[in-house]
Amino acid sequence: MSKLINQPLPDRVKQWITQTTIPQSQLLISDQLHGGNSAIVHCIKLQENQAVKEYVIRQFDNKEWLEEEPDLAVHEANSLLLAYEAGLPAPQLISYDENGEECGVPAVVMSKLEGKVVLEPEDRMLWVDGMAEALVDIHAIDATDFPWSYSPYKEAATLEVPEWSSQPLLWQGAIAIVQGDRPHTRSCFIHRDYHPTNLLWESGKVSGIVDWVNACRGPAGVDVGHCRVNLAQLYDAETADAFLRAYEAHAGEAFHYEPYWDLVSLADILYGPPTVYSGWTALGFTGLTDELVRERLDLYLASIMKRI
Repeated sequence: MSKLINQPLPDRVKQWITQTTIPQSQLLISDQLHGGNSAIVHCIKLQENQAVKEYVIRQFDNKEWLEEEPDLAVHEANSLLLAYEAGLPAPQLISYDENGEECGVPAVVMSKLEGKVVLEPEDRMLWVDGMAEALVDIHAIDATDFPWSYSPYKEAATLEVPEWSSQPLLWQGAIAIVQGDRPHTRSCFIHRDYHPTNLLWESGKVSGIVDWVNACRGPAGVDVGHCRVNLAQLYDAETADAFLRAYEAHAGEAFHYEPYWDLVSLADILYGPPTVYSGWTALGFTGLTDELVRERLDLYLASIMKRI
């Protein structure tokens, strides 16, 4: 995560952190980070006795999101607990304000992980392989008793052929498949928002996986498809295919991937004409335009439909 023009941490949040969450600590620095578009994320540095430690606090201030999912803070807290206790490179939960009684909005405090987001790796295939291996580790976790379960972002019955596409017939066929029967597959722990900007790297290895607020029980293909559609927009369909091959290699013969999940992941973003994700540009990734993203999505869809 990189620094933004700083939005100060509210005094009541500072007080909650230094008096209740980590008593007798002193706040030294708070810097706002790139944490997506739906929450305010700060890195905070605290003096604790003789040690200086860093944490991350996420404040859920998006009213529309909170109306739909008022349990965001407790959801992320439980996701962090499961991921960390399973040995994943996830932040450790420190504390959370479930309803905003302390902070004004629901909030979660977690440990800060080492590493940085990498969007222009020196060796893209090694980078893709590292992403795939880390995802297989997530899916190895049993989430039978986890309270949150997968649902698509877009209801299949409401899907329409996008007006921006130059391939309406392909989209018509894709939507028909999404509106059909869902493949039978086992349920496991899924991140639900697995893509390059939610991974941290250090010395060529994945050092952290962040943004666990959407984690749930669901099909592994949901995460694979979501990451693939992001890679297709950032680079091309070939990079998305390389990620799938790497995932299959790490998952082993027991895993069978259905292109259905690629189409569902494409359908999930059909809220309007696709645009360049602000998180990419905020992290310094250049060269993308809205037109290029749409062109790449059409090409990606064509590559998927050839496999069906």
